[in-house]
Amino acid sequence: LLDGATCVYRSISDVFFYVLGDIAENELILVSALNCLFDSVNQILKRCVEKKTVLDNLDLIFLTVDELCNSGILMECDASALVARVGTRTEDIPLGEQTVAQASRACKQLRGDASRIW
Repeated sequence: LLDGATCVYRSISDVFFYVLGDIAENELILVSALNCLFDSVNQILKRCVEKKTVLDNLDLIFLTVDELCNSGILMECDASALVARVGTRTEDIPLGEQTVAQASRACKQLRGDASRIW
């Protein structure tokens, strides 16, 4: 309990994840939200959860939190589904790790961007 709120947290290296809820909120729901957030961020950052990587990818993490809950209601508990909803930028993924569809989409984007320049 923290100032009239229920607080659960988890840390890895120099990053702390906190989930706060009302005093009457079920702690298991909060832990479920925390685990989903933690696992999603861990997948998005490719198991490199450090302060610098979190700050570099803060937009994706904010989007993950936004998809996780809406007006205090937990919308998703499955980290893989949450990561799929958020998506990752294909230009940041090495070509060898991309699926064929992702690589094709990235090439089409690059080709479209190049045609606008010329």
